Amino acid sequence: MSVRCLLVLAIFLSGSSLTTVADDRPNIVWIIVDDMSADFSCYGETLIQTPNVDALAARGTRFTQAFVTAPVCSTCRSAFITGMYQTSIGAHHHRSGRGRQKIDLPDGVRPIPELFREAGYHTSITGWPVRRGRFGKTDYNFEWGAAMYDDVDWSTRNDDQPFFAQIQLPGGKLRGGTQESAERFAERIDESFGTRTKTADVILPPYYPRDPVLLHDWAAYLDSVRETDRVVGEILDRLKTDGVLDKTIVLFMTDHGISHARGKQFLYEEGIHVPLIIAGPGLAAGRTRTDLVEHIDIAALSLGLAGIPKPATMQARDILAADYQPREAIFAARDRCDETVDHLRCVRTERYKYIRNFLPQRPHLQPCAYKDHKSILIALREAHRAGSLNELQERLLFSPTRPPEELYDLQNDPHELHNLAEDPAHQATLAQLRTRLNDWMESTGDQGRNPESSEMYDSDMQVYLDKLQKRDPDRAKEIAANIAQMKAWAAAGK
Repeated sequence: MSVRCLLVLAIFLSGSSLTTVADDRPNIVWIIVDDMSADFSCYGETLIQTPNVDALAARGTRFTQAFVTAPVCSTCRSAFITGMYQTSIGAHHHRSGRGRQKIDLPDGVRPIPELFREAGYHTSITGWPVRRGRFGKTDYNFEWGAAMYDDVDWSTRNDDQPFFAQIQLPGGKLRGGTQESAERFAERIDESFGTRTKTADVILPPYYPRDPVLLHDWAAYLDSVRETDRVVGEILDRLKTDGVLDKTIVLFMTDHGISHARGKQFLYEEGIHVPLIIAGPGLAAGRTRTDLVEHIDIAALSLGLAGIPKPATMQARDILAADYQPREAIFAARDRCDETVDHLRCVRTERYKYIRNFLPQRPHLQPCAYKDHKSILIALREAHRAGSLNELQERLLFSPTRPPEELYDLQNDPHELHNLAEDPAHQATLAQLRTRLNDWMESTGDQGRNPESSEMYDSDMQVYLDKLQKRDPDRAKEIAANIAQMKAWAAAGK
């Protein structure tokens, strides 16, 4: 009998509230990783081994078709902590609501730690290793109260009190953004593992050149996957040492894909496809699910595992429920990231992906200080200027404009290289997915249909500039120039 069934039976027999059977409810631990795609050996990566994540998958369920609804940190996190599309709650612009202009959640929408806490759970959020008095990464775009978290980890809970804990790991950020930082990280891996991933063995997607800088970065990225796997082992050992592993459901996921030119911030598979593994008491072991799921679903399934009613307005679905009906499609959106204004939407079915570029007169790689200072972007721009990219790489990365619509047959074109939007043979599919995306934007109240107000943009940009002015005035000057570029393009209707 499942944990959920036991909980319901206990409540029925006792006639009591949830809190009286708290010791029968499972602990729930989320391990959320930054900037990392599904590059684990249990997902088919062959250059590295990830024994701890693989073992977690072996004793639980591994989802092969899990996708984020937003390919950047704050919007993704705002979505999964509420179980809502970021576009529905006004949290769709990255790092928004940080200045004078604030974002409040709509009526009826609440962060799920509040719901867990009200149901008698101890709630926590931490990095790793645990640092007393220091929360782990939150990065929510809306106003929230720190009181929804009791502590940084579960050690301060009452006897027999179940806990809902989030553990935030830096993941792909470990390699840093420069070749120098990637090398320092690789040296650290050499010391701890005795070997690093060899650049000569790295296989890059075909839209990236085999540039030494890109190969070095990707090798360091794979080593960040190895280090993440090591830490997952430490977390599981801590749960075992504390005597709670057999009462704990562990969920492992990343907040979006690898930070790269076609990954983080974009709606291609490299940016939105993520690993998702769930294991623990009452859940089947060694199971693989290939149906389409969205990352916001972790909110609904976690509430369900704890026997906590899901709010009626929550858009997330309990993908572990007995009566769950698999999705036919998933949806994702990208809007402003830092100073860089963009507006992208996509719908993905089992076979096809449709992307709408609402600002097609802008290039794919718009000015963005966060990305432009990464060694990989500097190397790509240098290769572009030198004319050393092939036709495919030039077209996908450096075309001055973008097609208004993109359509990809993922079954035959998994790297999304060939846009079929103008192919006569695919017009019926194009029309169908265009309609499906329009219907989703309408039915979910997509707030990105209207441009961000100048007041909100200026409010957030002022905070961004103020933080950098003393620390890095040259970077602040660059961002100010990018802001001016964004406003000039908008004024020109571009």
